[in-house]
Amino acid sequence: MSAPAPPLIAVNGLLDAGQPRQSLRLDQRYARSVAQAGGIPVAIPPVGGPRDVERLLARVDGLLLTGGDDFVMERLGLGDTHPAADPTPAEKQDFDVLLARGALERGMPVLGICYGMQLMGLASGSARLHQHLPEDLPGSQGHTNGIVHDVTLREGTKLANLLDVDRLPVVSRHHQALADVTPPWRVCARDGEGLIEAIENPDAPFAIGVQWHPELSEPGSPHDRLFRGLVGAAGMAATRSAFQRATASST
Repeated sequence: MSAPAPPLIAVNGLLDAGQPRQSLRLDQRYARSVAQAGGIPVAIPPVGGPRDVERLLARVDGLLLTGGDDFVMERLGLGDTHPAADPTPAEKQDFDVLLARGALERGMPVLGICYGMQLMGLASGSARLHQHLPEDLPGSQGHTNGIVHDVTLREGTKLANLLDVDRLPVVSRHHQALADVTPPWRVCARDGEGLIEAIENPDAPFAIGVQWHPELSEPGSPHDRLFRGLVGAAGMAATRSAFQRATASST
């Protein structure tokens, strides 16, 4: 029997909305992290509506939601956008919400990074957002420009078991963060001041979001296990789907 094919991992990118044309931009470090974990990264542009998203998700085995710009809160029905925001283009934000919501509803393995983690909570209607940390949490430590700080993982969570540590340094590049979450999410890591640094759905095969940037950490660090966890879960899902198709065709 031949070895199973590496799982396909859809990866969203940034949409540069400059004139005269728009372009998709994907940091190579995301794609390289997926490839080094054994998956095949597939860059996806924010094009299409619900039906297109469903057809896309039917063709891939897992989803990586990358870092990005800030949310336009009015499009989420969550009030006004903060003046300090660097807004995500509307078509990308709308597509990303469909993408995250569709993948989570399917039970597809999903890893969210920074904007991607916030997206997971907001798309499911189970989170509230700090739009600008210097204003919402005055005097708190900085989280921008690649600053390195420690986070503490909650014992007994999937994330803690996956990374096999209780504390680790992370690279941060954000000024927004989740203020709180409700089920199906639970908080599985915080910084020293209590800010939410990671969330997970304990009932899903693999649905984890981290506020930091694991793709910026040194190779060989525990952060690599995030990508291996995503690819491993996607591979298992692909194998189950192939078995189910084979069983159905033989009956």
